[in-house]
Amino acid sequence: MNIIIVGCGRVGRSIAEQLNTEGHAITVIDENVEALERLSDTQNIMAIEGNGATYSILREAEIENCDLLIAVTATDELNLYTCLLAKNAGVPSTIARVRNPEYITDVEIIKDDLKLTLAINPEYTCASDISRLLKYPGATKISSFSKGMIDFIKIKLTDSTPITGRRVADCASILKGVVRICYVERGGEFYIPNGEFILREGDLISLVVPARSAAKLLKTMGSLNSRSRSVIILGGSKIGFYLAKILRLAGVSVKIIEKDPRRCEELSEDLDGVMVINADAMDEDLLLSEHIDSADGVVCLMDTDEENLLASLYAKQVNPKAKIVTELGNLKFSSVVDTLPLDSIIRPKQLTGEYIIRYVRGMQNAVGNNVETMFKVNGDQAEALEFVVREKSAVTGVPLSQLNLKNDLQIVCIGRGGKVMTPGGADTIEVGDRVIVITKHKGLSDLRDILK
Repeated sequence: MNIIIVGCGRVGRSIAEQLNTEGHAITVIDENVEALERLSDTQNIMAIEGNGATYSILREAEIENCDLLIAVTATDELNLYTCLLAKNAGVPSTIARVRNPEYITDVEIIKDDLKLTLAINPEYTCASDISRLLKYPGATKISSFSKGMIDFIKIKLTDSTPITGRRVADCASILKGVVRICYVERGGEFYIPNGEFILREGDLISLVVPARSAAKLLKTMGSLNSRSRSVIILGGSKIGFYLAKILRLAGVSVKIIEKDPRRCEELSEDLDGVMVINADAMDEDLLLSEHIDSADGVVCLMDTDEENLLASLYAKQVNPKAKIVTELGNLKFSSVVDTLPLDSIIRPKQLTGEYIIRYVRGMQNAVGNNVETMFKVNGDQAEALEFVVREKSAVTGVPLSQLNLKNDLQIVCIGRGGKVMTPGGADTIEVGDRVIVITKHKGLSDLRDILK
């Protein structure tokens, strides 16, 4: 596909890099020459200097041949206006990043009038993910499939976890219910385990489970800590704003520490029942005076990765029982970060890229059995994909044991008629199913791609 991205900030760059690896023809527009040069030096991407919200620049980017335009500048109004120009120029699909909380409801109401295909809000998405982690502190990561019916839950095995030291095939009798161990991370390596794979202490395992059974699973695994009732948010960013709103609705006591006085005033005006403190969150004495050592959860959302890492490590040191969530904007040095004693890491840029890639893959195969949900696994080593089966094909009506599946691929779950099942060899995929696949193969856009 021919894709134009307007905006070469951190989010725009991340999206461009990920879509480029998917094999699309990418053109990036921005007024920042240095940002464009950094991107074009490392990626096979067309870079155009200029204002993407003008017809002259869009024509230079060959807007008439564009299949999708993505506007992710720092200004919501500019993004919306750019998408409107693109639609009037004949572009079939447009995506705008809209971050302002005041615009969210309005954009949904007038989306058709704006000729906008999709509006994304990375900060709200991140806040929602963080709230789920605080709800189940024993999990290091939770992702949802099938419109919230199915959860992917990542847990670290300890010497007291019931399945530590056992074969995967022997775990079913312990875990009970519809649960499947999908993948294992160990010592920097990634495994899609078979029944003979033996689980060890320190393994990070990911399981798929019906959302209604998540609490029961975590209790069985010994990982069901009481949900967070008091949370301290370090940094008053947009993510912090959305998270505070979500937590307050759930009855959680929330405290935000932000060093910018003007931002503190804004937060105080917009957040009822949230204590907003104007102070430097990197001050140890201040953190102790605000009882960071007794909070149920600490979420680090400051301006730099370095601040977030240091604050997270300090919070874990003084409050080992708390759930610590760390925002990281830099996708690099993952091998180093993974060795640190951190609970959960949230990466807004990666989430945005995954969201858009999922949409693009759906566009490529809108009529067939296309991708509806997608998550990157362990950085970029694998993908978890949810396919919606809309028509008969070579994979439907055939027992799974008779399908010639690709290596390093596992069908982990099938949703049918509102129910979730862990499939066996005799089960079949049928029209109307939601099929969840974990694979090391990149770029699958149709369910038929699971076959060799």
